[in-house]
Amino acid sequence: MHSLNHIYKEEIFETVFENAYHCFVVVDGQGLITYMNNTYCEFLGVDKKDVIGKHVTDVIENTRMHIVAHSGEEEIADLQYIRGNHMIANRIPVRSGGMVVGAVGTVLFRDTKEWMKMNSHIKDLLLELEHYRSQVKNQHGVIYSLHDLVGSSAQMNSLKNKIKKVSPGDVSILLRGESGTGKELFAHSIHHLSERNGKPFVKVNCAAIPEHLLESELFGYKEGAFTGAKKGGKLGKFQLADGGTIFLDEIGDMPLSAQVKILRVLQEGEVEALGAVESQKIDVRIITATNQPLEKLIEEDRFREDLFYRINVVQIQLPSLRDRPEDLRVLSKYILHKVTGRTGKRVIDFDSNVLERFMQYQWPGNIRELENVIESAVHLTNTEVIQVEDLPDQMHPNSYGQNRSLKEIVENTEKQAIERALKRVDGDKLEATKLLGIGKSSLYEKIKKYRL
Repeated sequence: MHSLNHIYKEEIFETVFENAYHCFVVVDGQGLITYMNNTYCEFLGVDKKDVIGKHVTDVIENTRMHIVAHSGEEEIADLQYIRGNHMIANRIPVRSGGMVVGAVGTVLFRDTKEWMKMNSHIKDLLLELEHYRSQVKNQHGVIYSLHDLVGSSAQMNSLKNKIKKVSPGDVSILLRGESGTGKELFAHSIHHLSERNGKPFVKVNCAAIPEHLLESELFGYKEGAFTGAKKGGKLGKFQLADGGTIFLDEIGDMPLSAQVKILRVLQEGEVEALGAVESQKIDVRIITATNQPLEKLIEEDRFREDLFYRINVVQIQLPSLRDRPEDLRVLSKYILHKVTGRTGKRVIDFDSNVLERFMQYQWPGNIRELENVIESAVHLTNTEVIQVEDLPDQMHPNSYGQNRSLKEIVENTEKQAIERALKRVDGDKLEATKLLGIGKSSLYEKIKKYRL
């Protein structure tokens, strides 16, 4: 009997895995594919010998196999969208000697009548969800959720878990991190996970509003409050956010006069518009963000200590991009998909040398800089795959280590993109606007700005 089992072992394996109704895939600890059965290869339209050794994100759309192989946490009956259909995926980590060494994934895709019925039901629910999302978007502008926080590094997983914990309730949250780390995106995510998600999310950039206008912007004014005041007055950002969340970005740039009023809102839950006789009760949750050392500003008497303690109930430190290099591959793919979807240009991948260059670079401008670099490269590439020569100057080794501000980096990238585009179309400005995906007046403005 033992010998019989041995003889048929390969046949049993082939029957169970190769010709099963399920799709099977196995990845190692780095997310590289070590096995994929015939059923899955046929469904994806790929050749088995071509996929072995490739990173799973390059073969299966919306996959999370590499995440499970890294985290060691199984994901059962998860919905996955592949090739126009919603599948049910199971992802199970493989352990050896107490260590996670990879993951096994199965996908149910057979189009039985029941499955097709379920698939259409899911599509109907998603359409309904999209309808509500678009309604919210029309009311409150662009919206982000936890789904938009791309990355599976230990820092990002820990951060997402923390956000899930602190989002319910009304606790004040201070987001700290370098410029370009996505503080607004995190603030949106917190709002949408809270009980206030049906109410407004209002953003205020404290650094962008002139000091003499800040108070009227934040707290509004009554008719006749000052010369030039609008008839009927104007609601402030706090009144507009009543019942919802107000996000005060760059709070370190807020003048002391406005800080006193913010403190009153937090202490007493009321706002006083300019020229008002009495104050108004207000119910808002405050999320603040800064890339400045507030403790140092307190020492210099530029930031109120009592306000700092009020806004710093829960502090969330956002990691810089260079601190989570393992997220670069998936983040780059996500941004590329977003940019090509917006521009309509068919660019599907990065050359391996480009991803290598991304890993070597320090990213002083963080995700915002990564988005600019990819957008510039999409406009400039002549192929469907972004090459090293399509990247802006700061991505080349001779420009590493230059201590430049984010503004300089972004402007330099933009200037190069326009220069290259004009060169490619022999100076034809109309053709350059098509290539760059910007309006004619915008191009002329930038040509004048950069003296091209």
